Amino acid sequence: NKRENAMDKSSNKVRYMTPSEAATLLMISPVTLRHWALAGKLDFVTTPGGHRRFAEDELKRFASQYMPANESLVTHVNPVYGDDAAHRILIVDDDEQLSGFLVELLQSLPGVVQTEVANDGFEAGQKLQVFRPHTVLLDLMMPGIRGVDVCRKIKENPETCGTRVIVMTGYHTPENMIKVMEAGAEACLAKPLDKIQLFNVIVLGRLSAIEKNN
Repeated sequence: NKRENAMDKSSNKVRYMTPSEAATLLMISPVTLRHWALAGKLDFVTTPGGHRRFAEDELKRFASQYMPANESLVTHVNPVYGDDAAHRILIVDDDEQLSGFLVELLQSLPGVVQTEVANDGFEAGQKLQVFRPHTVLLDLMMPGIRGVDVCRKIKENPETCGTRVIVMTGYHTPENMIKVMEAGAEACLAKPLDKIQLFNVIVLGRLSAIEKNN
């Protein structure tokens, strides 16, 4: 169960992180972090001012227990969203070779996964309306289009605001991470993509969505 003990002088040897820092470390959104904390799966303490703080050791325990890249985490996941039996993932990237690789990679996820690819912003806009993905894997920089702008439009549109956006970039700088997170992205992953990290981000989000619907 979660602990909401106020921080005191005895805790000064423990390294605590803010929600934003903890979310960045785990590569999840602050919203997902708050969900896990309130669900009792991630312990936290509160400051005298009422702000949550997360101990570094607790974050490591959580990552070890809930984010392992093995079947024990994902085999029990049933990716059901409403009446849909499949988790729909739209890949938006002008690199056709990478897109093809991601399609094959995502098909290895447990459960039923449907994928579509858009190689430019115009095609992405069409498939957002027709394919109606649950998750978008979005390249940050493509010719003639900025991934930050696409992400912001997705999250500001009432019809697509519930879509999860995971940004991919070869320019994985703190500045870019801040921009995409402020635009509403759930995570910002560095290219070349780490398969384990990608799977963990997708699986955690699916678990979170399923628990909210139950």
